[in-house]
Amino acid sequence: MTDSGFTVDVDQNQYLPEDGREVSAIVTVTAGADAAGLSGPGSAGGEPGSAEIVIVDCSGSMEYPHTKIAEARAATAAAVDVVRDGVWFAVIAGTNRAQPVFPADGSMARADASSRAAARQAVAGLRAEGGTAIGQWLMLARQVFEAYPAKLRHVILLTDGKNQHESPEQLAAAVGQCEGVFSCDCRGVGTDWEVNELRTIATALLGTVDIVPDPSGLAADFAAMMESAMGKQVADVALRVWTPQKASVKFVKQVAPVVDDLTGRRTPSGPQSGDYPTGAWGPGESRDYHVGVEVTPAGVGQPETLAARVGLVAESPSGAEVLGQGKVLARWTDDEALSTKINPRVAHYTGQAELAAAIQEGLEARKQGDEETATAKLGRAVALAHQSGNEDTAKLLAKVVDVVDVETGTVRLKKQVEDADEMALDTRSTKTVRARK
Repeated sequence: MTDSGFTVDVDQNQYLPEDGREVSAIVTVTAGADAAGLSGPGSAGGEPGSAEIVIVDCSGSMEYPHTKIAEARAATAAAVDVVRDGVWFAVIAGTNRAQPVFPADGSMARADASSRAAARQAVAGLRAEGGTAIGQWLMLARQVFEAYPAKLRHVILLTDGKNQHESPEQLAAAVGQCEGVFSCDCRGVGTDWEVNELRTIATALLGTVDIVPDPSGLAADFAAMMESAMGKQVADVALRVWTPQKASVKFVKQVAPVVDDLTGRRTPSGPQSGDYPTGAWGPGESRDYHVGVEVTPAGVGQPETLAARVGLVAESPSGAEVLGQGKVLARWTDDEALSTKINPRVAHYTGQAELAAAIQEGLEARKQGDEETATAKLGRAVALAHQSGNEDTAKLLAKVVDVVDVETGTVRLKKQVEDADEMALDTRSTKTVRARK
């Protein structure tokens, strides 16, 4: 169904056996070219409805080698150059404390030729010294954003190390306070940072995480992230799932372009209804979600039953605006050929979610010295990547294991693996290939 510039398409096998209780569907959401107008005047990517902050790690380790801090300065300047006229922006330096770099008073500047030049000049003075307290960096960004009414708030965060100067509890508390305030794309440069640490931040703040093994790659990556942010034009969109009284939601997962389990992030939005955050959208953007619903069986031969209604909603001055919705259906049958047929897109994404889990569990087992579990999990990942046509992940796996038989997933762990190759496989494990309709 289409409404307000979004389309919501549901793909499923609605037939269940007589006592069947589980309904599974892939929900494809696509923003149309006219989605830009949904957030109202002043909210499009190039308007004052957008605000950007770049957080640069300036801890002492960024000086070793010196190219890290030099390339970080160049990357921040590259990102600033992409910020469109009229967008609020700021730069923060992160050490064992957080400090505004531009504007120096902790405010934000409106982007134009003059302010971008002033920002580049301020960034050129960044020096590496001190420690790492990422929670404080995030909290300063939150404080800076709060003084501005922008709906689309986005952060690029760069670090080269572990969060050593505050406790995990302090970081978790900071991340919790930033949820719903801004989105955050995290990048780790080099190989001395923790994948799980940045993944936790990026997941909570609806952003991405990736490794930039060589500092020379930072400028292009920062520019690309800022280009993507400038393309977002609808803020704070939620996936709303309603179920009838005799049904309940088992899970909601984003499955393309990356796997992200949203189940635990449900907020009630009415009787039998809950919202799951999806963040900001740009025109033409498309994502797939896997929705699982538990239902009470009806009789064989009865008309189809509504198992769930899945909609997309965004806040507007007049309240929640429905941007599009679709129906998840159920029908009971004694025809085994109908009830046992697995929808190919459901099967594909179930495999992609298993692939991500197998990689992460296999790498953790390898780190713990459990070679048997590591071999089994990474072998399973090789087979799943092959079956689904996920060539990018298959190439990353081949740098960590020697593949003996791709069909059966028979592998041998490589004796020597570059840290950057292992971390690239870990950070990109959740990236999926799109299932064909």
